[in-house]
Amino acid sequence: MSNAVYATGANPAFIGVLDGQPIVGLEPNALQRIAGCERKLSTRDLAGALTGSASGGTTVAATLHLAYRAGLTVAATGGIGGVHVTLGPPDISADLLELARTPLVLICSGAKAILDIPATVEQLETQGVTVVGYQTNEFPAFWSAESGLPIDLTVQSAEEVAELWRAARAMGVPGAILVCVPPPAETALTREESEAAVARALAAARAQGIEGALVTPFLLEQVVDYTDGRSLAANAALLENNARVAGEIAVHVG
Repeated sequence: MSNAVYATGANPAFIGVLDGQPIVGLEPNALQRIAGCERKLSTRDLAGALTGSASGGTTVAATLHLAYRAGLTVAATGGIGGVHVTLGPPDISADLLELARTPLVLICSGAKAILDIPATVEQLETQGVTVVGYQTNEFPAFWSAESGLPIDLTVQSAEEVAELWRAARAMGVPGAILVCVPPPAETALTREESEAAVARALAAARAQGIEGALVTPFLLEQVVDYTDGRSLAANAALLENNARVAGEIAVHVG
């Protein structure tokens, strides 16, 4: 991902919390330490992490918050959080609220495929988040380019995203511009393959009584097994591609 960003002329800055210190621009050894942390910090966890000298990776929500505080304009991730398929109490990711209130450009491959994607897209609309399809008119479903859900606003280039960003700032539009990039075709799963694997994983989670914070890692592991590792390869490829697109956009945003 770093190399993909550097190749565009931009500079990468990985974000996380290490020993109670939020860092924008993690060095490789620090990034390795955070990669070994089991804890994932959202915006609400940051103050406690600082006072408790904790370490952890950051969710999309916390990443957006820290990036904005550091003066960055463009961020990239794999897939955003959203409305979870109910396996217990209602579960809606804080990513959606942070997207609604933090003015950044976020590049992603839609929402994680284990989510209720139609409900997630509806929540993005309700929260007033500007959703843009990057060379697509369909909301990506993480490992798959297809979800069956249309995107009203489509762009073909990084320059067009930069124009949208400047227009949004001129109008005082709150919140992020969510740029949705399909996963690379050579590694992407088909919609049918992805949905079938997620359905099997959800059935296994229900059968085993998995709930709360354990649901997402369980589902992701199950999907890797059900797709013989192809979902993991698709995940790695879309992360690198999203980083490249983010770098190109950052260069034009300035």
